[in-house]
Amino acid sequence: QVQLVESGGDLVQAGGSLRLSCAASGSIFSINTMGWYRQAPGKQRELVAVITRAGSKNYADFVKGRFTISRDNAKNTVYLQMNTLKPEDTAVYYCNADIKTTLRSQGISYWGQGTQVTVSS
Repeated sequence: QVQLVESGGDLVQAGGSLRLSCAASGSIFSINTMGWYRQAPGKQRELVAVITRAGSKNYADFVKGRFTISRDNAKNTVYLQMNTLKPEDTAVYYCNADIKTTLRSQGISYWGQGTQVTVSS
């Protein structure tokens, strides 16, 4: 089994910062792309940022210049540094990872349980 566990969500004032973490554990051979998504009430889940194993990053336009994604491959962990937070960033943030459990297996997409980020105005 594979588990993704997020942490770091909190209530913060507009303009503040938070750092989310997501650690993968279990039967892991390798992790390819890792990323963060978010879902606000009444809205669809949307991509925030992704990072490949080699460190290539992509961001949604609405977070460029404010959020930074990074990862520690030795710890199977991905981070999301969020600065200059806005009320519209309020959402449940989910971690996602494409994980191979054996050398010959295909990657499977796993999700964490989500962590709540609330930004007050």
